[in-house]
Amino acid sequence: MILEAATLDVRPGLEADFERAFEEAREVIAQSPGFVSLDLRRSVERPSRYLLLVGWERLEDHTVGFRQGPLYPRWKALLHHFYDPFPTVEHYRAV
Repeated sequence: MILEAATLDVRPGLEADFERAFEEAREVIAQSPGFVSLDLRRSVERPSRYLLLVGWERLEDHTVGFRQGPLYPRWKALLHHFYDPFPTVEHYRAV
């Protein structure tokens, strides 16, 4: 399994709106082939920062299947306008 990790900095004051939008986005990404799991955590020290962890069967399930697939435009429309700056995403595998 591949673990996608992203730190999401949400524009201050929009956290509640982001969390509501994320509930719909969660349903979108869960439909993607190769999706395994999703965990979203809110920072205690920085309430406008979130940690997103998404499990994928293979790296390409995220980088090609999801990002270049038909579900991504809805994910993008729901969430991308909340971020400042835009998140950096990294992928990890178990060792």
